[in-house]
Amino acid sequence: MNAPDQNLEPDSDVYKTLLESTRAIPWRIDWKTMQFTYIGPQIEALLGWAPDSWVSVEDWASRMHPDDRDKVVNFCVSQSQAGTDHEADYRALTKDGGYVWIRDVVHVVRKEGEVEALIGFMFDISQRKATEEKLLQLQKELEELSYKDGLTGVANRRMFDSVMEMEWTNARRGRQPLSLILLDVDYFKEYNDRYGHLQGDDCLRQVAQTLGKVATRARDFVARFGGEEFVLVLPETDARAAALLAERCHKAIEQLAIPHERSAICERLTVSLGVGTLVPGADDDVQRFLNRVDGLLYSAKRSGRNRSAFEG
Repeated sequence: MNAPDQNLEPDSDVYKTLLESTRAIPWRIDWKTMQFTYIGPQIEALLGWAPDSWVSVEDWASRMHPDDRDKVVNFCVSQSQAGTDHEADYRALTKDGGYVWIRDVVHVVRKEGEVEALIGFMFDISQRKATEEKLLQLQKELEELSYKDGLTGVANRRMFDSVMEMEWTNARRGRQPLSLILLDVDYFKEYNDRYGHLQGDDCLRQVAQTLGKVATRARDFVARFGGEEFVLVLPETDARAAALLAERCHKAIEQLAIPHERSAICERLTVSLGVGTLVPGADDDVQRFLNRVDGLLYSAKRSGRNRSAFEG
């Protein structure tokens, strides 16, 4: 009858040695007392806290990043109460004041239908989290690039389509005016022919930056529409305010004083604008509105360029 007891101690020692030789940190909490009955010595190498300093779940919770604490503690308690195995990621406080990303994998031990203990492993996932953060940052940068015009740095046509759809919906829902300005650099082909494409690219960059300084409200939006055309989306802007902003665009471009010897109308770079305003209704269509403003732009060009054309 004594044979099992005689074999138990050596087996337990071997099991403990195996556990403590892994990089994962084993631990056990008594559910009734919420006290640690065991935590692996590896915890000190990782976090700096000695194993005997881990007395209760309060020590575990207090050594967690404040931004993670409530969410993680509430989740783990609710899952444990339900008898459900679970895992949680959080930043654990090191003794020297830093933080290490931990993944806690928890097994709920039940006896006669009641929770008896929690047994788990802590894994250092700092390197994994750092990689994930780098990937997220790269993804964000790629998304930004996909919505940014590579030459001028302002938004591209793809971003314009998204913003226009959103502002159109907002204007229709709120019964607010939405204004649109389409702008074209006059005689830009001739500019490229005279000064070269590199200087032409620099010219477009200057125009884009200048328009961004003119449209300064939080929701004002500037994009490169294509080629030498730019577009300004002006939410909650009536026709009068849009006309004033169009005039500011003309003056701002004029103040750049970019030489243009091959322009048929001026020795400096000029622009033509089409300006439209609408309170979208149920029967209105965003593409038709865009086509109307595009028509106004070409009307300004046919009328001699270096001017704005308005509806009505």
